[in-house]
Amino acid sequence: MACTCSHEPAPIKPNSKFRTALWIALVINLSMFFIELIGGAYAHSSSLWADSLDFFGDSVNYGISLAVLSASLYWRATVALLKGITMALFGVVVMAKVIYAYIQGIPPEAITMGIIGIIALLANVVTALILYAFRDGDSNMKSVWLCSRNDAIGNFAVILAAVGVFGTGSLIPDLVVAVIMASLGLTAGYHVIQQALVERRMNVPE
Repeated sequence: MACTCSHEPAPIKPNSKFRTALWIALVINLSMFFIELIGGAYAHSSSLWADSLDFFGDSVNYGISLAVLSASLYWRATVALLKGITMALFGVVVMAKVIYAYIQGIPPEAITMGIIGIIALLANVVTALILYAFRDGDSNMKSVWLCSRNDAIGNFAVILAAVGVFGTGSLIPDLVVAVIMASLGLTAGYHVIQQALVERRMNVPE
Protein backbone atom coordinates (compact mmCIF):
# COMPACT_ATOMS: atom_id res chain seq x y z
CA MET A 1 0.00 0.00 0.00
CA ALA A 2 1.32 3.41 -0.92
CA CYS A 3 2.08 5.81 1.88
CA THR A 4 0.47 9.22 1.96
CA CYS A 5 2.57 12.29 1.31
CA SER A 6 2.54 13.17 4.99
CA HIS A 7 4.41 9.94 5.79
CA GLU A 8 7.15 10.48 3.23
CA PRO A 9 10.13 12.55 4.39
CA ALA A 10 10.28 15.78 2.44
CA PRO A 11 13.56 15.91 0.54
CA ILE A 12 13.65 19.67 0.11
CA LYS A 13 14.96 20.88 3.47
CA PRO A 14 18.20 18.87 3.62
CA ASN A 15 18.89 19.31 -0.08
CA SER A 16 21.11 22.38 0.08
CA LYS A 17 23.59 21.05 2.64
CA PHE A 18 23.49 17.50 1.33
CA ARG A 19 23.93 18.68 -2.27
CA THR A 20 27.00 20.73 -1.32
CA ALA A 21 28.43 17.78 0.60
CA LEU A 22 27.88 15.52 -2.40
CA TRP A 23 29.65 17.90 -4.78
CA ILE A 24 32.68 18.08 -2.50
CA ALA A 25 32.70 14.30 -2.15
CA LEU A 26 32.38 13.90 -5.91
CA VAL A 27 35.41 16.10 -6.65
CA ILE A 28 37.53 14.40 -3.98
CA ASN A 29 36.64 10.88 -5.12
CA LEU A 30 37.08 11.54 -8.82
CA SER A 31 40.51 13.04 -8.19
CA MET A 32 41.56 10.08 -6.06
CA PHE A 33 40.33 7.65 -8.71
CA PHE A 34 42.92 8.91 -11.17
CA ILE A 35 45.66 9.07 -8.53
CA GLU A 36 45.10 5.49 -7.37
CA LEU A 37 44.51 4.14 -10.86
CA ILE A 38 47.90 5.38 -12.02
CA GLY A 39 49.64 4.63 -8.73
CA GLY A 40 48.13 1.15 -8.45
CA ALA A 41 49.23 0.24 -11.97
CA TYR A 42 52.73 1.56 -11.28
CA ALA A 43 53.05 -0.25 -7.94
CA HIS A 44 51.38 -3.50 -9.13
CA SER A 45 49.08 -3.24 -6.10
CA SER A 46 45.76 -5.07 -6.08
CA SER A 47 44.50 -3.11 -3.08
CA LEU A 48 45.32 0.27 -4.66
CA TRP A 49 43.81 -0.80 -7.96
CA ALA A 50 40.70 -2.04 -6.20
CA ASP A 51 40.46 1.17 -4.22
CA SER A 52 40.71 3.23 -7.41
CA LEU A 53 37.71 1.35 -8.79
CA ASP A 54 35.94 2.03 -5.52
CA PHE A 55 36.68 5.74 -5.83
CA PHE A 56 35.28 5.69 -9.35
CA GLY A 57 32.17 3.82 -8.23
CA ASP A 58 31.64 6.30 -5.41
CA SER A 59 32.01 9.19 -7.84
CA VAL A 60 29.29 7.71 -10.00
CA ASN A 61 27.14 7.14 -6.92
CA TYR A 62 27.54 10.73 -5.77
CA GLY A 63 26.62 11.95 -9.24
CA ILE A 64 23.51 9.77 -9.29
CA SER A 65 22.58 10.93 -5.80
CA LEU A 66 22.81 14.55 -6.93
CA ALA A 67 20.53 13.78 -9.87
CA VAL A 68 17.74 12.29 -7.72
CA LEU A 69 18.11 14.43 -4.61
CA SER A 70 14.73 16.14 -5.06
CA ALA A 71 12.89 13.02 -6.21
CA SER A 72 10.35 11.12 -4.11
CA LEU A 73 11.53 8.61 -1.53
CA TYR A 74 10.46 5.76 -3.80
CA TRP A 75 12.79 6.86 -6.60
CA ARG A 76 15.60 7.73 -4.20
CA ALA A 77 15.25 4.23 -2.78
CA THR A 78 15.30 2.81 -6.30
CA VAL A 79 18.61 4.53 -6.99
CA ALA A 80 19.92 3.35 -3.62
CA LEU A 81 18.94 -0.18 -4.62
CA LEU A 82 21.02 0.10 -7.78
CA LYS A 83 23.91 1.53 -5.76
CA GLY A 84 23.67 -1.34 -3.28
CA ILE A 85 23.87 -3.83 -6.12
CA THR A 86 26.88 -1.93 -7.51
CA MET A 87 28.61 -2.06 -4.13
CA ALA A 88 28.07 -5.82 -3.96
CA LEU A 89 29.31 -6.30 -7.52
CA PHE A 90 32.41 -4.30 -6.62
CA GLY A 91 33.14 -6.89 -3.96
CA VAL A 92 32.86 -9.69 -6.51
CA VAL A 93 35.17 -7.89 -8.97
CA VAL A 94 37.82 -7.35 -6.30
CA MET A 95 37.71 -11.03 -5.36
CA ALA A 96 38.35 -11.91 -8.99
CA LYS A 97 41.26 -9.44 -9.12
CA VAL A 98 42.79 -11.04 -6.03
CA ILE A 99 42.76 -14.45 -7.71
CA TYR A 100 44.37 -12.98 -10.83
CA ALA A 101 47.07 -11.19 -8.81
CA TYR A 102 47.82 -14.34 -6.83
CA ILE A 103 48.33 -16.28 -10.05
CA GLN A 104 50.64 -13.55 -11.39
CA GLY A 105 52.66 -13.56 -8.17
CA ILE A 106 54.20 -10.08 -8.60
CA PRO A 107 54.74 -8.32 -5.23
CA PRO A 108 53.64 -4.66 -5.17
CA GLU A 109 55.89 -1.64 -4.59
CA ALA A 110 55.42 -0.91 -0.89
CA ILE A 111 56.62 2.72 -0.76
CA THR A 112 54.23 3.84 -3.49
CA MET A 113 51.42 1.89 -1.83
CA GLY A 114 52.05 3.60 1.49
CA ILE A 115 52.26 7.14 0.14
CA ILE A 116 49.13 6.85 -1.97
CA GLY A 117 47.35 5.02 0.83
CA ILE A 118 48.00 7.91 3.22
CA ILE A 119 46.77 10.47 0.67
CA ALA A 120 43.66 8.40 0.01
CA LEU A 121 43.01 7.97 3.73
CA LEU A 122 43.13 11.72 4.31
CA ALA A 123 40.80 12.29 1.36
CA ASN A 124 38.29 9.75 2.64
CA VAL A 125 38.41 10.95 6.24
CA VAL A 126 37.52 14.43 5.00
CA THR A 127 34.71 12.98 2.88
CA ALA A 128 33.40 10.84 5.75
CA LEU A 129 33.38 13.82 8.12
CA ILE A 130 31.48 15.90 5.57
CA LEU A 131 28.86 13.17 5.10
CA TYR A 132 28.67 12.05 8.74
CA ALA A 133 25.64 14.21 9.49
CA PHE A 134 23.60 12.36 6.85
CA ARG A 135 24.37 8.80 7.98
CA ASP A 136 20.90 8.24 9.51
CA GLY A 137 18.92 9.57 6.55
CA ASP A 138 17.07 7.53 3.93
CA SER A 139 18.69 4.64 2.07
CA ASN A 140 20.18 7.00 -0.50
CA MET A 141 21.91 9.10 2.17
CA LYS A 142 22.90 5.99 4.09
CA SER A 143 24.52 4.42 1.04
CA VAL A 144 26.60 7.56 0.49
CA TRP A 145 27.76 7.53 4.12
CA LEU A 146 28.59 3.81 3.99
CA CYS A 147 30.67 4.33 0.86
CA SER A 148 32.78 7.03 2.50
CA ARG A 149 33.14 5.04 5.74
CA ASN A 150 34.23 1.90 3.92
CA ASP A 151 36.74 3.86 1.88
CA ALA A 152 38.38 5.31 4.99
CA ILE A 153 38.63 1.85 6.56
CA GLY A 154 39.97 0.43 3.31
CA ASN A 155 42.66 3.10 2.99
CA PHE A 156 43.91 2.45 6.50
CA ALA A 157 44.13 -1.22 5.60
CA VAL A 158 46.09 -0.36 2.44
CA ILE A 159 48.65 1.45 4.58
CA LEU A 160 48.97 -1.61 6.83
CA ALA A 161 49.35 -3.77 3.73
CA ALA A 162 52.15 -1.53 2.48
CA VAL A 163 53.96 -2.02 5.78
CA GLY A 164 53.44 -5.76 5.51
CA VAL A 165 54.70 -5.90 1.93
CA PHE A 166 57.72 -3.78 2.84
CA GLY A 167 58.58 -6.03 5.75
CA THR A 168 58.03 -9.39 4.05
CA GLY A 169 58.52 -8.75 0.34
CA SER A 170 55.36 -10.78 -0.22
CA LEU A 171 52.19 -9.86 -2.09
CA ILE A 172 50.00 -11.63 0.49
CA PRO A 173 49.35 -8.54 2.68
CA ASP A 174 48.16 -6.68 -0.41
CA LEU A 175 45.81 -9.51 -1.33
CA VAL A 176 44.46 -9.80 2.22
CA VAL A 177 43.53 -6.12 2.21
CA ALA A 178 41.86 -6.49 -1.17
CA VAL A 179 39.74 -9.32 0.25
CA ILE A 180 38.80 -7.15 3.24
CA MET A 181 37.73 -4.35 0.91
CA ALA A 182 35.68 -6.80 -1.13
CA SER A 183 33.96 -8.02 2.04
CA LEU A 184 33.12 -4.45 3.04
CA GLY A 185 31.59 -3.86 -0.36
CA LEU A 186 29.50 -7.01 -0.13
CA THR A 187 28.19 -6.38 3.39
CA ALA A 188 27.51 -2.67 2.85
CA GLY A 189 25.75 -3.45 -0.42
CA TYR A 190 23.57 -6.00 1.37
CA HIS A 191 22.47 -3.51 4.04
CA VAL A 192 21.71 -0.78 1.51
CA ILE A 193 19.71 -3.20 -0.65
CA GLN A 194 17.70 -4.31 2.39
CA GLN A 195 16.75 -0.77 3.42
CA ALA A 196 16.06 0.33 -0.15
CA LEU A 197 13.67 -2.58 -0.73
CA VAL A 198 11.75 -1.72 2.44
CA GLU A 199 11.47 1.95 1.45
CA ARG A 200 10.31 1.04 -2.05
CA ARG A 201 7.58 -1.24 -0.68
CA MET A 202 6.36 1.44 1.73
CA ASN A 203 6.37 4.29 -0.78
CA VAL A 204 5.05 2.87 -4.06
CA PRO A 205 3.72 5.75 -6.23
CA GLU A 206 -0.03 5.77 -6.68
